[in-house]
Amino acid sequence: MSILNVEALSHGFGDRAIFKDVSFRLLKGEHIGLIGANGEGKSTFMNIVTGKLQPDEGRVEWSKRVRVGYLDQHAVLTQGLTIQDVLRGAFQYLFDLEQEMNDMYGRMGDVSPEELEKMLEEVGTIQDTLTNQDFYMIDAKVQETARGLGITDIGLDRDVSELSGGQRTKILLAKLLLEKPDILLLDEPTNYLDEQHIEWLKRYLQEYENAFILISHDIPFLNNVINLIYHMENLKLSRYVGDYSQFQQVYEMRKQQLESAFNRQQQEIAELKDFVARNKASVATRNMAMSRQKKLDKMEIIEMSKEKPKPQFNFKDGKTAGKVIFEAKGLVIGYEEPLSRPLDLLMERGQRVALVGANGIGKTTLLRSILGEIPALSGSVELGYNQEIGYFEQESKEGKNNTCIEEIWDTFPSMSQFEVRAALAKCGLTTKHIESKISVLSGGEKAKVRLCKLINRETNILVLDEPTNHLDVDAKEELKRALKAYKGSILLISHEPEFYRDIATDIWNCESWTTKIF
Repeated sequence: MSILNVEALSHGFGDRAIFKDVSFRLLKGEHIGLIGANGEGKSTFMNIVTGKLQPDEGRVEWSKRVRVGYLDQHAVLTQGLTIQDVLRGAFQYLFDLEQEMNDMYGRMGDVSPEELEKMLEEVGTIQDTLTNQDFYMIDAKVQETARGLGITDIGLDRDVSELSGGQRTKILLAKLLLEKPDILLLDEPTNYLDEQHIEWLKRYLQEYENAFILISHDIPFLNNVINLIYHMENLKLSRYVGDYSQFQQVYEMRKQQLESAFNRQQQEIAELKDFVARNKASVATRNMAMSRQKKLDKMEIIEMSKEKPKPQFNFKDGKTAGKVIFEAKGLVIGYEEPLSRPLDLLMERGQRVALVGANGIGKTTLLRSILGEIPALSGSVELGYNQEIGYFEQESKEGKNNTCIEEIWDTFPSMSQFEVRAALAKCGLTTKHIESKISVLSGGEKAKVRLCKLINRETNILVLDEPTNHLDVDAKEELKRALKAYKGSILLISHEPEFYRDIATDIWNCESWTTKIF
């Protein structure tokens, strides 16, 4: 049974086309991975099917009474509500039914016997619904999901307005899973989850009976939960049965077949054009030449897709830093409340340290405390000498009204326009992206702009806070290669073992010193 039908969808931003004549069908129980390079339109597609964005052309049709759950990282959480309030809000429709039932009980003394019989029947139906939906176990369900995603460590009585971006995403994801919609739409749900909670979400989706569409660049995660791939490339959407590894095999085979057919056709076209040119003037061979020309005119030309520019990240090595990168003595990090016990930490030149551990325990706070961006609650941090630090922040801080060119020019005013364009192109951005405002770029494209700033200045220490969030597979692989080749020291937060294991010389598990896990 079809849950969602998309027909002849076309859409673009300005003169930049995103889709052209795209069709798509989602069946009950399908677990779909929606993949493609940064900027191909995956999140735009989600916004169109959920009605947040109107397509330029085409039709989107949901079957009747389908409950759709969309993980929207821009959703607003109301100040004054606790995390518990928001999660219980997933069952609002059941609370409304309970209220309706109680109202009916209150009116039963004032109605005729016929009306009473009708009301008792309605009350019985509502009671069955409440029982079947585990209404009387809501708090236990909330606790189970909150524990699975590490939300109980944040505190269920905490005001949602105090949460970080990553914590907000966790709350929205938990609420969505508790709602158990007929279809889940998940846009990079693992971006703000640590390893333990990615594992929990993986098991949840493996057992999920309903349909879902998942956008993710985390290939091991994707492979574990999906059974269909839809690949978005060059304005089209193509369907592949199986996981990402199977998709790659079939995709490469189709690509080679298309290339062979293209080359054969180009040779045939050249031969036909040559024959026409040599024979159209001669009376004896003119009819044959016209026949060949007709064949040329009717030929359906095979078009090869333009190869997307692959990113090249090459970090510029600065002068050699001093032996000590930083030394922390009795350092307690936090804001109003401490997030750590007193820490004695030492990092030396040449070390590549990966900070790992559950979300919300203070990894980003530790980075910012070391860099001097926020004051320590107690203790001290001393940086070494001759330091040229490059910092990649988790949250984007670009000027949203700037174009990519303006953003890089603001940072490197001595660059010519040609040099700015070349620098952005090396990071895998096309001319259309380079000339666009940052506000219309995808998360991955914004990350590439920030990486462009980082690789074009000399550094001897890189401080990277979740640099792989939003990056596509090619960009992630290239970033890993570039970091392995980098001669300086690295302090890195990452939740992807496949990424950091080949880079790190030391892994510091922050759960051993946090105050947030008991």
